[in-house]
Amino acid sequence: MSQRIEPGIETRLPWLGSPITAQPLDAPRWLGWSASLAEELGIDRTPELLALLAGQTRQAHPGFAQVYSGHQFGGYTPRLGDGRGMLLGQLDGWELFVKGSGTTPYSRGGDGRAVLRSAVREFLASEALHHLGIASSRALAVLGSDTPVWREQQETAAITVRVTRSHLRFGHFEYFFYSQQPQRLEALIADCIETQFAHLHGCADQTLAWFIEVIERTATTVADWQAFGFCHGVLNTDNMSVLGETFDYGPFAFMNRFEAGYICNHSDIHGRYAFDQQPGIGLWNLNKLALTLTPFLSQEQLQMALARYEPALVARYLARMGRRLGLEHVGEGDLGLIGELFHLMQQAKLDMHLTLRTLGRCDPNGDDTPLHALLGAQPDFAAWWQRYRSRLGGVARLGAWQALRDQANPAVVLRTHLAQRAIAAAEAGNIAPLMRLHRALTRPYDPRAQDHPFIEEAPEWSQSLTLSCSS
Repeated sequence: MSQRIEPGIETRLPWLGSPITAQPLDAPRWLGWSASLAEELGIDRTPELLALLAGQTRQAHPGFAQVYSGHQFGGYTPRLGDGRGMLLGQLDGWELFVKGSGTTPYSRGGDGRAVLRSAVREFLASEALHHLGIASSRALAVLGSDTPVWREQQETAAITVRVTRSHLRFGHFEYFFYSQQPQRLEALIADCIETQFAHLHGCADQTLAWFIEVIERTATTVADWQAFGFCHGVLNTDNMSVLGETFDYGPFAFMNRFEAGYICNHSDIHGRYAFDQQPGIGLWNLNKLALTLTPFLSQEQLQMALARYEPALVARYLARMGRRLGLEHVGEGDLGLIGELFHLMQQAKLDMHLTLRTLGRCDPNGDDTPLHALLGAQPDFAAWWQRYRSRLGGVARLGAWQALRDQANPAVVLRTHLAQRAIAAAEAGNIAPLMRLHRALTRPYDPRAQDHPFIEEAPEWSQSLTLSCSS
């Protein structure tokens, strides 16, 4: 490495968690590596870095596991925390977190390890969303090992190296509010604003301005999920970042065939975190964060701030979908047109991503297009197509219009079966499929010829795949 990892938030707020030491992995090895992020961080892939990330060597300062609480599936859990990972420290304002580094004071009886499959999935997902233009924590690397761990069967331990500007969650604020530590809660808010929202300095009411920005960032990210068919799977308040990033990946999925009520987490038996519930859950979680701010903001201020969520979400969703469909000057009147298209997809059991990519390559001036081949049998499609053509008002430069649609409609997304194939190969000692998939995910809108296998429709056997929190 060419830069030194320094202590970060633990030096400013030592009561935010506990200093800990990682438990070393046996025979650690690189499985995945994000060259673009490494370049941004000024980090080289060296044996010394591998030994540090795997816990085999120590730095001058200990690691740090943070404490927080959270609402999990609607019920409050008073004490959670980093149960299987720790902050290594900070690098030019970026926090480095090793997920799977062993037990901490917050492990609650767990082994503190991540298995290879879950580590690989987080590595792929965070990089995939980033390159789609959706706010997300990043992943520098994923490490494999010979360390055995037990889940349903014996597996091997792995580590994902997560990178973000801040790991603060809604659950951090809940912990200090419900445990009646108002001075620490106030200090936590102040530190968050000072370090992560410095542009708010000088605002008349910094706490209110900060909360409004957290709301709007959250709304933007949830809108992006809805526009790209991404299902988080476990939107507990302890999995919600105050930066508005997609965070703490578990049983996530990009849907294949469009299904409004799609559930990707097999533990979510009531569909609390189904795809079409995500916008409402985002607001529910923000209400829980708002409660922690009642010592500092009035009820009127909180209600005013929360009222910003829905307009921000709708505006972002319309902007995203307007670009995907080629609509200019989108407004709420276009929600019906967009919703009707998704309803047609659901009726015809069509792949969401391939259908939108196909739409962007059609000639909207015609009545015999590739989209007609997909949806022409649906009784309502002809009427929808005429409304769509009328809304577009004609396309003068077809080639330029189609090129813009290709820049808005990804060809490559992280389908669950693609991740599973890469995981199976990595478990067998072959990391080449993982790195090929990773490279394809870094160019979702501009695939290369060798990326064709990652563009095809998901096989029938994979359509009903669901995952667990350990996946």
